[in-house]
Amino acid sequence: MSTYEADKPEWVHDAIKSVCEQSYADFTFLIIVDGSVPAATTAMLLAFAQRDSRIIVAQNSHNIGLAASMNLAIEWAVTQLGIDYFFRMDADDACLPERLEKQVAFLDGHSEVDILGTGLTEVNESGDPVGARVMPASHHIIVRMLPRRCTVNHPTVAIRMKVFHDGFRYDAKRLNTQDYFLWIDLAAQGYQFRNLREKLLRFRRVNDFYKRRGLTKSLNEFKARFIAMRKLHRYSVLNTFYALAVLGLRLMPARVVKWAYKFDRILLEKIVKH
Repeated sequence: MSTYEADKPEWVHDAIKSVCEQSYADFTFLIIVDGSVPAATTAMLLAFAQRDSRIIVAQNSHNIGLAASMNLAIEWAVTQLGIDYFFRMDADDACLPERLEKQVAFLDGHSEVDILGTGLTEVNESGDPVGARVMPASHHIIVRMLPRRCTVNHPTVAIRMKVFHDGFRYDAKRLNTQDYFLWIDLAAQGYQFRNLREKLLRFRRVNDFYKRRGLTKSLNEFKARFIAMRKLHRYSVLNTFYALAVLGLRLMPARVVKWAYKFDRILLEKIVKH
């Protein structure tokens, strides 16, 4: 997990607490402080680390972004013995108590699976549930749909360390959508994906959620869709139309994006075959 200046200390506290209270206890929790953060956040992180020996706090001298911070965590992890899986989460989210246990059990029992995501519950700034995001479960459908959407919820993912020992990393040049590009590269190389339908993470959806995607993120997603079509050999009229339609939708007013987002969640939960 990485945290930076804009993260609310109380949300960071809840995120860390949710990991420390996991039913699966055999883990190392690396928290990367990405640049300067409020003194209260620093004091809280150090207090957690002092109380729990599983927590390691690392400090970046300046803000380098999520992808670069995760790559630093990966570089550290590949040098450690006994680390089998790499788990992700964000500093404003919270894991359900059984998240690690269920994902570890699944990966232990399915050696063919390399990347495992889960469903998530979306909560507002007050922590109240406001939605959900459940992705397709099977590898076939996850990959088939990649030219149209990012089919793994990034904050829920567990990745087998073999992926990183093979040399794969996030693209640190990208300030957003890094996970989407990584999934495309891994799918093209034959790595196996799965999603658990259980909602094992509470994902924070803040008030500006529908506004903050911006033109850069929208263009990156647009580019990723065409890269996915090329690398996965899935050029089609439907996939091309979808990429163009979503780009147009992203540029519309926030209230239109909000309506489309809710409709999309209904499609994922009720209509798309898993």
